Amino acid sequence: QVQLVESGGGLVQAGGSLRLSCAASGIIFSRRAMGWYRQAPGKQRGMVATISRGGNTNYVDSVKGRFTISRDNTKNTVYLQMNDLKPEDTAVYYCAAARWDGVYDSWGQGTQVTVSS
Repeated sequence: QVQLVESGGGLVQAGGSLRLSCAASGIIFSRRAMGWYRQAPGKQRGMVATISRGGNTNYVDSVKGRFTISRDNTKNTVYLQMNDLKPEDTAVYYCAAARWDGVYDSWGQGTQVTVSS
């Protein structure tokens, strides 16, 4: 049974930083691409950043240069370092694991990130 547990969310002022973590179990972590998604109130869930099994990364344009995704296969954990946070980054952030064909089908429960202006 796949389990993804996020942590590290909270309330921060604009310009501040947060580091999200996602601990995975029930999967062979090193064989899975991993991602972070977010959903703001009234909006659809969208991709923030992804990291392949080999460490290749991809970001939505709005976070490029501010957010960094990384993974530690020895700890079965993926991270999202978020710097220079903006009020528009406010959302519930979800960790996700991709299956063999690249479809993200396993999700964590989400962690709230709130950025005040």
